[in-house]
Amino acid sequence: MFQNQTNRRAMKLHTILTIAFLLVIGVNVQSQNDDKITSRDILYLTSGGKLHPLQALMDIRHYTIKLDVDLVKQSIHGSTEISLNLAAKTDTILLDLIHLYAVTKIKVNNATASYYQHDDKIIITSAKGFESGNQKVYVEYNGIPPVAIRPPWDGGFTWKKDSAGFDWVSINIQGEGGKMYFPCKDHPSDEPNEGADVIITVPSHLVVAGPGLLTNVVKKKNKATYHWKTNYTISNYCILFNIGKYKVVKDELTTIAGNKVPIEFYVLEVDTMHAKKVIETRKRDTKILEKYFGEYPWAKEKIGIAEVPNSGMEHQTMITFDNKFIYKTIGGQEYSANLFHEYAHEWFANKVTNKDWGHMWLQEGISTYAEALAMFELGGEAAYDEIIAGHRRNSKNKKAIVPDGDGITEEEVYSGGDIYGKGSFFMHSLRYVVGDQLFFPTLYKLATSPQYTYDNFITTEDIEKLFSNASGKDLKPFFDFYLKTTNVLDISIKEVGFQKFQIKVNNLFMTLPFEITANGKTTRTNISSEGIIIQSALPPQVDAKGFYLKKTTIL
Repeated sequence: MFQNQTNRRAMKLHTILTIAFLLVIGVNVQSQNDDKITSRDILYLTSGGKLHPLQALMDIRHYTIKLDVDLVKQSIHGSTEISLNLAAKTDTILLDLIHLYAVTKIKVNNATASYYQHDDKIIITSAKGFESGNQKVYVEYNGIPPVAIRPPWDGGFTWKKDSAGFDWVSINIQGEGGKMYFPCKDHPSDEPNEGADVIITVPSHLVVAGPGLLTNVVKKKNKATYHWKTNYTISNYCILFNIGKYKVVKDELTTIAGNKVPIEFYVLEVDTMHAKKVIETRKRDTKILEKYFGEYPWAKEKIGIAEVPNSGMEHQTMITFDNKFIYKTIGGQEYSANLFHEYAHEWFANKVTNKDWGHMWLQEGISTYAEALAMFELGGEAAYDEIIAGHRRNSKNKKAIVPDGDGITEEEVYSGGDIYGKGSFFMHSLRYVVGDQLFFPTLYKLATSPQYTYDNFITTEDIEKLFSNASGKDLKPFFDFYLKTTNVLDISIKEVGFQKFQIKVNNLFMTLPFEITANGKTTRTNISSEGIIIQSALPPQVDAKGFYLKKTTIL
């Protein structure tokens, strides 16, 4: 998700009190068809957290979502079938679905099942128990989705009209999870390994943009049903769709590995004049990202872009985009940070995925660092230095970007903001510590090795071990200092004799290299806990270019 500085926590107390008041006076929020429920009304919802023991038994294999979207009532009705494997016999299957939907039927393996809804859960029970192995759970439901108040950061459905007056609908659910519109196991540690089918019915004059490949479109009377299918693993918040009066502008890209991949831009008919530039920009950006991170991850499906009425998101194989087609010029080439950042997430978020929201910096931070690499490719070293300096200045350091423990929620991680800029600057610092000849091949390995990609999930510890093993150094203290604390290096420069200065890092945790400028020369020098003494006519400069977060005191 593209960076946003606003903290959502300020709205939470009002939200919780509002919900509590509704419960006290007996209002049934499921029946409020006239007053649309917004994402603010359910802002206490967030994705992730502690995994319930009942859900720990479940391994999600596949989702099939079939929905009819009523544009007039702004409602949905249909079904979701979940294919899951149980690790052991259990009397209860626990699914997530927000309380705004009424579940009308549930079957397990084609047999009617007992169930009830409580809070934002569906509890499916069996007196005989559900055996270990594969279970197919079919859920019929209907309701009015929450309306997003500030998409994509506060999610839900966005119901708009384009400039020609046609309906235009987008969905954003990263913060709140797939449960915002379909029953699922809402936890980042489990994705459907066999993909998903998304089958959406809309008025026949509209088009549905979705994940994977479009298998068919069936038109009947005044309705059209679009069947999208992906066979790749995919996160819950990427299993969604967008609706609009789209024209599909197509092209093709040959990847770094020689595979031909279709490019499909779902652009509003009124904006087709912008399509060519967006597609050409996408081709150029692909070359940059493939250079550092390997082949485009979803080469068997497509490079998709969908125009939406809100800021873009990293929805797998159908990145969304709305930057009003405004670009800035870098090195004589036009560039969109929003378009590039969300696309970088195809590698870091969709292909390389964090196991828990607590490690979200690796998705947002590395994708933000990818923007710096784009600046280098387009504008050279000066452009790279400029954006990295911004990431350094904007690091707030109010809380650690990797919290202690597991079971962290999306809300807890994103509210700090530093997973973007500080996460990127950490990669810049790591690059300096280990050197380019090691840093870039190791980063490439992280983005391409099977042990870190697709069906696998990673943590901060996995990245630390990868770079430690590659460098032959124990980099854990470096990772911990930057990612698990809010400390900065405390550097002191003290005159200890005639033209003699002591340079010491007072809170040093390991020997680190520093650029020291003295007597008109800059040299790279390792500093240990004892510090160093240098001869200099004037007080030397330490790390003048800014490879570290630091404070410097001249004593």
